[in-house]
Amino acid sequence: MKLQFTLFEDHCLENFHPLTLTRPVYDLRVGIYTLEEKWKRALNLTKEMTGLTRANLKGVFPENEIVQNPEFFLWVNPRFLPKRSLINQINNLNKNVAIQHKDSLIAAKIKPHTHNEWKINGIDLTNLETIAPSANDVIEIRNLWDLFLQNGSEISSDLQRIHRKFRQQNYDGVHFINPDQVHIEEGAVIEPGVVLIAEKGPIYIGKNAHIMANSVVRGPSAICEQSVLKVGSKIYEDTTIGPVCKIGGEVANSIFHSYSNKAHDGFVGNSLFGQWVNLGADTNTSNLKNNYSTVKISNWNDESETDSHQQFLGTIMGDHSKTAINTMLNTGTVCGVSCNLFSEGFPPKLIPSFSWVANNQIETYRFDKSIEAMKKMMERRSIELTPAYKKMMETLFESGLTPY
Repeated sequence: MKLQFTLFEDHCLENFHPLTLTRPVYDLRVGIYTLEEKWKRALNLTKEMTGLTRANLKGVFPENEIVQNPEFFLWVNPRFLPKRSLINQINNLNKNVAIQHKDSLIAAKIKPHTHNEWKINGIDLTNLETIAPSANDVIEIRNLWDLFLQNGSEISSDLQRIHRKFRQQNYDGVHFINPDQVHIEEGAVIEPGVVLIAEKGPIYIGKNAHIMANSVVRGPSAICEQSVLKVGSKIYEDTTIGPVCKIGGEVANSIFHSYSNKAHDGFVGNSLFGQWVNLGADTNTSNLKNNYSTVKISNWNDESETDSHQQFLGTIMGDHSKTAINTMLNTGTVCGVSCNLFSEGFPPKLIPSFSWVANNQIETYRFDKSIEAMKKMMERRSIELTPAYKKMMETLFESGLTPY
């Protein structure tokens, strides 16, 4: 049977803005891998999976119908983490059957004509049988803060999905605590004085990563491929440093997606950062209110506030945004794409994309200057700013997908 696996987005898409202004939901990172990478590994796929891509993201994220003339399409919602029990249920789905959890579709096995109708008109379960999974089978990512809440357990789960043993070798002057839970890929450099503490969970160090002297990493944590921890870095539990990042100072329960820098001292906690972010020296995020109440966070599109019910919640920052030295970010700050923050005090807690923020005054960041900065930063990592990428940013700049 020819089967095409298709990742889709649903009614919770806007819950993940501003990170999903420039990426599909399936490109969000939690644990070691993105949601797409997790599902491919969980389903043992190579080329049989594709993602439905919003119009403004086409050309940046491919949408390829890979299986020729499939008999069925299996739609999969990447917001639901691939637990083994859920995978078994999905693999055993009969045709025209959907797995539904509360108000969300998890997966459905449908015919090609239904697939085409859903792509045009949206999901319609009228003619499908629906079944409900056991509550124990479901781990749902419904809001941005769910990413860092699930990050530690997902690092452990992702290591199980790798399905291979890591080669052990000696590292002179490196102190391991619970070394069997420290997993180091080929080409990683770990300098003398590094302490790797895997008592509470595993530590993953990716291919060609570089951990400089006197850094301390507490598991569960992941330092992904080609990333660098600067001298004396302090990485606390439940943290992921995505590929090709440079990180220094103190980081706790946070996720950097990739190609982002926090190369100097300063504290980041319970926070999420997209790609190509740069935090200036001594940038600090507040992740706990002085009165210890739960943190309210601004909804991206209507500026209303939602109680996250989290006591710890720092900063959420979109791609290509930057802070100046000594920047202070308030509890529950949400910053859009391509912003420059250099206020003397706390900047606003809700910052629209393409903002130039000085002394609490917000001005529009000129698009040509913004693209020029993007291009220069990407060139430093030998990445081309393609016409499609520029078009995605231009569409965002002109679309009004900002709070103001």
